Amino acid sequence: MADSNGVPFDYGDGCVEPGEKAHLRYEVGETYLGDSVAVPVTIINGEHEGPRLFLTAAVHGDELNGVKVIQEVATQYDPAELRGTLVCVHVVNVPGYKAQMRYVPIYDLDLNRSFPGLANGNTASRMAKQIYDRFIEPCDLGIDFHTSTRNRTTMYHVRADLEDPTVTRLAEAFGANVVLYGTGAKGSIRTTATNDGVPTITVEMGRAQQFQPHLIERAVRSVANVLSEFDLLPEREPTHPSWYVIGDSETTKRWLRADVGGLVEMQWGPYPLVHEGDPICTITDHFELEQRTVPAPFTGLLVGFRENPVALPGHPLCHIVEIDRETHDVIAREIEWGEFDGYRVHDQDFPQDR
Repeated sequence: MADSNGVPFDYGDGCVEPGEKAHLRYEVGETYLGDSVAVPVTIINGEHEGPRLFLTAAVHGDELNGVKVIQEVATQYDPAELRGTLVCVHVVNVPGYKAQMRYVPIYDLDLNRSFPGLANGNTASRMAKQIYDRFIEPCDLGIDFHTSTRNRTTMYHVRADLEDPTVTRLAEAFGANVVLYGTGAKGSIRTTATNDGVPTITVEMGRAQQFQPHLIERAVRSVANVLSEFDLLPEREPTHPSWYVIGDSETTKRWLRADVGGLVEMQWGPYPLVHEGDPICTITDHFELEQRTVPAPFTGLLVGFRENPVALPGHPLCHIVEIDRETHDVIAREIEWGEFDGYRVHDQDFPQDR
């Protein structure tokens, strides 16, 4: 456009000019038959210069909520309204996505431990390098969407390295009520990009292998909030949540694990707010002669929990984050008013709701 002051987005084998929106299938590998393994990508390059934000989903191939979020975002925005660039990698792990598996099939390679990748590395590493070099490293900010793994679910929350001030700003702008602090795993998109100067957060939301509309809708709004905060959508004012919890140490966030094997029955609910000493679940043997109750070690929120009703010693049962009195009171009021966005209330597939 004549009045455009934007800059082209060069992804190596092509370029998206300012004011253009492009849908790509970018080749990152081959199958046994020599067919292309192509990653679907949408690039929306604003007419005017601004930050470049990448969105990635399905780096674990069976984690689908983020795939729908990115589809919605990629459809919603046009270059004319953006200052900067949105890089939407709809499905990172295409082989895993096709097989509906978490990892890259055959060798069970974790693509989210393979970044930034190697040109002469294994299958996952080679795929990671293509994706990272073309669509992640050229950006200024990033959001990587995940769900829990199979047999578990997770509350809508963000994971972020809060030592980085831009990561902190990004996490706050996303607007999830719960943020878990941590540097992340070596080789993950979040850790690699942040260490390379592209501040990135991970979003965890719900279950694998399905779409959960209430979480997807919330995430689409959260992306809009990030676009507003970083002036990609300069006409929109960002909003902020009414309460905010940071789990920043092993004393304020904890995985509770089974000490015995048996049948697991969740006792909490319908909201994920629990008080110190409340029973979270019970584990019984098949004869119901022995029963072990697992209590909440402190007052907090359950941000993740086991769905598989059988457990071995050491299996994770739930992930709990401690909250202070003020936050507790705000949450309690929202529950009383019917405004709290609890994940068990909205989802009729949880064991206690059947």
